[in-house]
Amino acid sequence: MIPELNQSGVLPPFIAEQGPADPAGMAPYRTTITEFVRRYAQTPERITILKGLLEYRKKLKELGITQGFQWLDGSFVENIELNRGRPPADVDLVTFAVRPNIELEKWKGLVNNNIEIFLPEKSKEKYYCDAYFVDLNTHPIHIVSNARYWFGLFSHQRDTYLWKGMVEIQILCSDDEALEFIEEEMANA
Repeated sequence: MIPELNQSGVLPPFIAEQGPADPAGMAPYRTTITEFVRRYAQTPERITILKGLLEYRKKLKELGITQGFQWLDGSFVENIELNRGRPPADVDLVTFAVRPNIELEKWKGLVNNNIEIFLPEKSKEKYYCDAYFVDLNTHPIHIVSNARYWFGLFSHQRDTYLWKGMVEIQILCSDDEALEFIEEEMANA
Protein backbone atom coordinates (compact mmCIF):
# COMPACT_ATOMS: atom_id res chain seq x y z
CA MET A 1 0.00 0.00 0.00
CA ILE A 2 1.26 3.44 -0.91
CA PRO A 3 0.16 6.05 1.63
CA GLU A 4 -1.14 9.46 0.61
CA LEU A 5 1.34 12.30 0.29
CA ASN A 6 1.74 14.42 3.40
CA GLN A 7 1.26 18.21 3.62
CA SER A 8 4.77 18.68 2.20
CA GLY A 9 3.84 16.77 -0.96
CA VAL A 10 6.03 13.74 -0.22
CA LEU A 11 5.40 10.20 0.96
CA PRO A 12 5.59 10.19 4.75
CA PRO A 13 8.58 8.32 6.21
CA PHE A 14 6.10 6.38 8.35
CA ILE A 15 2.34 6.18 8.80
CA ALA A 16 1.54 8.48 11.71
CA GLU A 17 -1.17 6.24 13.18
CA GLN A 18 1.31 3.36 13.44
CA GLY A 19 4.29 5.39 14.58
CA PRO A 20 7.94 5.22 13.54
CA ALA A 21 8.71 2.02 15.49
CA ASP A 22 6.24 -0.25 13.64
CA PRO A 23 8.03 -1.84 10.65
CA ALA A 24 4.67 -2.49 8.96
CA GLY A 25 3.97 1.23 8.79
CA MET A 26 7.29 2.63 7.66
CA ALA A 27 9.06 3.16 4.37
CA PRO A 28 9.89 1.55 2.10
CA TYR A 29 6.22 0.86 1.42
CA ARG A 30 5.73 -2.53 -0.24
CA THR A 31 3.38 -2.52 -3.18
CA THR A 32 2.92 -3.98 -6.66
CA ILE A 33 3.98 -2.44 -9.93
CA THR A 34 0.30 -2.25 -10.91
CA GLU A 35 -0.60 -0.22 -7.83
CA PHE A 36 2.45 1.99 -8.45
CA VAL A 37 1.43 2.61 -12.07
CA ARG A 38 -2.21 3.28 -11.15
CA ARG A 39 -1.08 5.76 -8.51
CA TYR A 40 1.39 7.73 -10.63
CA ALA A 41 0.07 7.55 -14.24
CA GLN A 42 -1.40 11.05 -13.88
CA THR A 43 0.17 12.97 -16.77
CA PRO A 44 1.68 12.21 -20.19
CA GLU A 45 5.18 12.83 -18.78
CA ARG A 46 4.62 10.40 -15.94
CA ILE A 47 3.17 7.79 -18.28
CA THR A 48 6.29 8.04 -20.47
CA ILE A 49 8.48 7.46 -17.42
CA LEU A 50 6.33 4.53 -16.27
CA LYS A 51 6.56 2.91 -19.71
CA GLY A 52 10.34 3.24 -19.47
CA LEU A 53 10.30 1.70 -16.00
CA LEU A 54 8.28 -1.26 -17.26
CA GLU A 55 10.72 -1.73 -20.16
CA TYR A 56 13.63 -1.57 -17.73
CA ARG A 57 12.01 -4.23 -15.53
CA LYS A 58 11.30 -6.39 -18.59
CA LYS A 59 14.95 -6.21 -19.60
CA LEU A 60 16.08 -7.22 -16.09
CA LYS A 61 13.93 -10.34 -16.32
CA GLU A 62 15.19 -11.13 -19.82
CA LEU A 63 18.71 -11.07 -18.37
CA GLY A 64 17.67 -13.58 -15.71
CA ILE A 65 17.53 -11.03 -12.89
CA THR A 66 14.31 -12.08 -11.19
CA GLN A 67 15.07 -12.58 -7.50
CA GLY A 68 14.97 -9.29 -5.68
CA PHE A 69 13.22 -5.99 -5.29
CA GLN A 70 13.47 -2.34 -6.22
CA TRP A 71 13.29 0.82 -4.14
CA LEU A 72 11.66 3.65 -6.11
CA ASP A 73 11.91 7.27 -5.11
CA GLY A 74 12.87 10.75 -6.21
CA SER A 75 10.66 13.56 -7.40
CA PHE A 76 8.57 11.00 -9.29
CA VAL A 77 6.88 9.85 -6.07
CA GLU A 78 6.38 13.45 -4.90
CA ASN A 79 4.01 16.19 -6.00
CA ILE A 80 6.79 17.88 -7.95
CA GLU A 81 4.31 19.53 -10.29
CA LEU A 82 2.94 21.56 -7.38
CA ASN A 83 6.11 21.90 -5.28
CA ARG A 84 8.53 22.85 -8.09
CA GLY A 85 6.24 23.68 -11.00
CA ARG A 86 7.59 21.02 -13.35
CA PRO A 87 7.01 17.36 -14.22
CA PRO A 88 9.44 14.68 -13.08
CA ALA A 89 12.25 13.88 -15.52
CA ASP A 90 12.78 10.29 -14.38
CA VAL A 91 12.23 7.83 -11.56
CA ASP A 92 15.04 7.05 -9.15
CA LEU A 93 15.46 3.38 -8.37
CA VAL A 94 17.88 0.93 -6.91
CA THR A 95 17.55 -2.77 -7.67
CA PHE A 96 18.64 -5.21 -4.96
CA ALA A 97 18.90 -8.56 -6.71
CA VAL A 98 20.55 -11.96 -6.80
CA ARG A 99 22.47 -12.25 -10.04
CA PRO A 100 21.61 -15.14 -12.38
CA ASN A 101 23.17 -18.50 -11.61
CA ILE A 102 26.01 -18.14 -14.09
CA GLU A 103 29.80 -18.05 -13.85
CA LEU A 104 31.30 -14.77 -12.68
CA GLU A 105 32.98 -14.15 -16.06
CA LYS A 106 29.65 -14.62 -17.86
CA TRP A 107 28.03 -12.23 -15.36
CA LYS A 108 30.70 -9.62 -16.10
CA GLY A 109 30.04 -10.06 -19.82
CA LEU A 110 26.29 -9.72 -19.29
CA VAL A 111 26.85 -6.45 -17.40
CA ASN A 112 29.25 -5.08 -20.02
CA ASN A 113 26.87 -5.98 -22.86
CA ASN A 114 23.89 -4.32 -21.14
CA ILE A 115 25.27 -1.05 -19.88
CA GLU A 116 21.88 0.63 -20.34
CA ILE A 117 20.74 -1.42 -17.34
CA PHE A 118 23.80 -1.01 -15.13
CA LEU A 119 25.03 2.54 -15.88
CA PRO A 120 22.67 5.22 -14.51
CA GLU A 121 23.32 7.76 -17.26
CA LYS A 122 22.47 5.13 -19.90
CA SER A 123 19.37 3.83 -18.09
CA LYS A 124 18.17 7.40 -17.64
CA GLU A 125 18.63 8.07 -21.35
CA LYS A 126 16.91 4.89 -22.54
CA TYR A 127 14.37 4.07 -19.81
CA TYR A 128 13.86 7.34 -17.87
CA CYS A 129 15.20 5.47 -14.85
CA ASP A 130 18.04 6.85 -12.73
CA ALA A 131 18.87 3.23 -11.94
CA TYR A 132 21.44 1.59 -9.69
CA PHE A 133 22.13 -2.07 -8.97
CA VAL A 134 23.11 -3.81 -5.73
CA ASP A 135 24.35 -7.38 -6.23
CA LEU A 136 22.97 -9.51 -3.39
CA ASN A 137 25.61 -12.14 -4.14
CA THR A 138 28.31 -9.92 -2.61
CA HIS A 139 29.53 -10.09 0.98
CA PRO A 140 26.89 -9.12 3.58
CA ILE A 141 29.04 -6.22 4.78
CA HIS A 142 28.80 -4.67 1.31
CA ILE A 143 25.06 -5.32 1.12
CA VAL A 144 24.46 -3.62 4.48
CA SER A 145 26.66 -0.70 3.47
CA ASN A 146 24.76 -0.30 0.19
CA ALA A 147 21.37 -0.56 1.90
CA ARG A 148 22.42 2.08 4.43
CA TYR A 149 23.64 4.39 1.68
CA TRP A 150 20.54 4.08 -0.51
CA PHE A 151 18.10 4.30 2.39
CA GLY A 152 19.87 7.40 3.66
CA LEU A 153 19.88 9.00 0.22
CA PHE A 154 16.30 8.10 -0.67
CA SER A 155 14.82 9.01 2.72
CA HIS A 156 15.54 12.75 2.38
CA GLN A 157 15.05 15.41 -0.26
CA ARG A 158 18.41 16.50 -1.62
CA ASP A 159 17.77 20.25 -1.45
CA THR A 160 15.59 20.62 1.65
CA TYR A 161 16.67 17.59 3.71
CA LEU A 162 12.96 16.89 4.24
CA TRP A 163 12.46 13.38 5.60
CA LYS A 164 10.32 11.27 3.24
CA GLY A 165 9.32 7.75 2.28
CA MET A 166 9.92 5.50 -0.71
CA VAL A 167 8.28 2.52 -2.40
CA GLU A 168 9.42 -1.12 -2.70
CA ILE A 169 8.34 -3.42 -5.54
CA GLN A 170 9.36 -7.04 -6.14
CA ILE A 171 11.03 -7.70 -9.49
CA LEU A 172 8.64 -10.57 -10.18
CA CYS A 173 5.34 -8.75 -10.18
CA SER A 174 2.28 -8.06 -12.34
CA ASP A 175 4.06 -6.00 -15.01
CA ASP A 176 1.71 -7.10 -17.82
CA GLU A 177 -1.29 -5.84 -15.85
CA ALA A 178 0.48 -2.53 -15.25
CA LEU A 179 1.29 -2.17 -18.96
CA GLU A 180 -2.34 -2.88 -19.87
CA PHE A 181 -3.43 -0.09 -17.52
CA ILE A 182 -1.02 2.36 -19.18
CA GLU A 183 -2.22 1.38 -22.65
CA GLU A 184 -5.84 1.94 -21.57
CA GLU A 185 -4.93 5.33 -20.12
CA MET A 186 -3.20 6.34 -23.36
CA ALA A 187 -6.16 5.16 -25.46
CA ASN A 188 -8.55 7.20 -23.31
CA ALA A 189 -6.43 10.36 -23.44
